Amino acid sequence: MTDLPARRLLLVHAHPDDETINNGVTMAKYAAEGAPVTLVTCTLGEEGEVIPPELAHLTADRDDTLGEYRIGELTAAMAELGVTDHRFLGGAGRYRDSGMMGVAQNDDPGCFWQADLDEAAGRLAEVILDVRPQAMITYDSSGGYGHPDHIQAHRVALRGYELAADADAAGKAGKAGKAGKGGHLIDRVYETCVPRSVLAEGFGRLAAAGEEFPFSGIAGPDDVPGVVDDDAVDVAVDGAAYEDRKAAAMRAHASQIAVDGPFFALSNGLGQPYFATEYYRLVRGAEPKSADGGGAAGRVGRGGRRGRATDLFEPPSGGAA
Repeated sequence: MTDLPARRLLLVHAHPDDETINNGVTMAKYAAEGAPVTLVTCTLGEEGEVIPPELAHLTADRDDTLGEYRIGELTAAMAELGVTDHRFLGGAGRYRDSGMMGVAQNDDPGCFWQADLDEAAGRLAEVILDVRPQAMITYDSSGGYGHPDHIQAHRVALRGYELAADADAAGKAGKAGKAGKGGHLIDRVYETCVPRSVLAEGFGRLAAAGEEFPFSGIAGPDDVPGVVDDDAVDVAVDGAAYEDRKAAAMRAHASQIAVDGPFFALSNGLGQPYFATEYYRLVRGAEPKSADGGGAAGRVGRGGRRGRATDLFEPPSGGAA
């Protein structure tokens, strides 16, 4: 496997648009630097709400064609980010969007929330064995904000990580037929997050916009998924050079996102900031070096670090998460 590129990144997301909001500059940065970036999206987002009135007929309670439409949006967004390898888990439409927690759609036997964990994870293990990434990004155990598909994506990502390390198990779970390639243990698994200080700064920008603020209302900190204490952050990826690409990719998801200047809103119409630096918490694998050379030695438990790493692929400095 020495002919593989030196850095390879895999992202596991629930719906089209999640990847751009959470990791847009990260994806654009590594793709521009020549690192293969693979995106796995677990559903088509069929149960999403729609912002533009002219697209309202796409929703699940009308034409039920939103999922197909969002395939095109995702393709356009990936073109803006320079990502050429984007796949749907098990193929487009294999798992249906489950809707928000507690709705009737959660009980649909074909929805992602009801998917057999090992079967779905086995399908992800097929992708892992194909691209053999060193770093994988997904959500935290709450899915960031409690959406069932986000929670399931977290579970599938971590189980896929385990299965891919044992190629025989991966083949049995997902009927992958890839056991002959040998197992692959991903070096590091990250959860996407937002440090509290960055969130506060972003909402400060919202308040400072005053009458120039483009949306009808302002979101609250609780509307931002994955917020953590600053000391819990392991890696900060500075993507300022790629902020325009992230904004363009967000605009490509026009059925779901409205973008105006440095702010965006979802279907609730409440504006919030988007970030040109993206943050990650290590949950599996060896710790990356921090910017000041620290690592495991710079920690007290899971907090109190001396600095953050700036690259998802930096060599380990000893210790494990």
